Amino acid sequence: MSQIALPLAPGGAGAPSRIVVGNANTSAIEALGHAGNWPFRTAVLFGPPRSGKSLIARWFAETGAGEAIDDAEHLDETELFHRWNRAQASGTPLLLVCNAADGGWPIALPDLASRLGAALHLEIGTPDDAMLAELIAVHAEQRALSLGSEAAAYLVPRTARSHKEIERLVAAIDRLSLERKQAPTMAIWREAIEELAGTSQPRLL
Repeated sequence: MSQIALPLAPGGAGAPSRIVVGNANTSAIEALGHAGNWPFRTAVLFGPPRSGKSLIARWFAETGAGEAIDDAEHLDETELFHRWNRAQASGTPLLLVCNAADGGWPIALPDLASRLGAALHLEIGTPDDAMLAELIAVHAEQRALSLGSEAAAYLVPRTARSHKEIERLVAAIDRLSLERKQAPTMAIWREAIEELAGTSQPRLL
């Protein structure tokens, strides 16, 4: 499947300017384009750390498709219930982002629990090889780090299928490259992978 870059307005320093769309988030992205069909025009977005949930919510709000509330599980439940009611009254689609590590969100307020239980639940999954390669490219681009196409071919089979680990890997490559004062070669790629894996893992070939 081809990768699509969703642009964002400029954010803070070092903030990504695009969202990689791949197997892990295609269903969620597509659902955002049909917010008028959501149950009660409400959706809850879950996903692993650093998987782009906040970026997706920001893009959703910037396009004018509706209102987005990040870290919704940390908002006062009564206030969140009021905001849900206001969105219903105005007919505004409401996207809630839940960053709970296990995807669970215990809600004590019965009225809020029943309404969010009826909402559309969207989940970001595990990236495949194509998406991992594009994530490597995006993180390298953010750091102005020159990585050729051969880097992804080497790195993808040797790293965890995780948005967070890809981000950590590219950061390690960047740091090692600066420390060595040299371009990121295969030796640096290998060292970065081994550093993240820990000393208990065998050396890579």
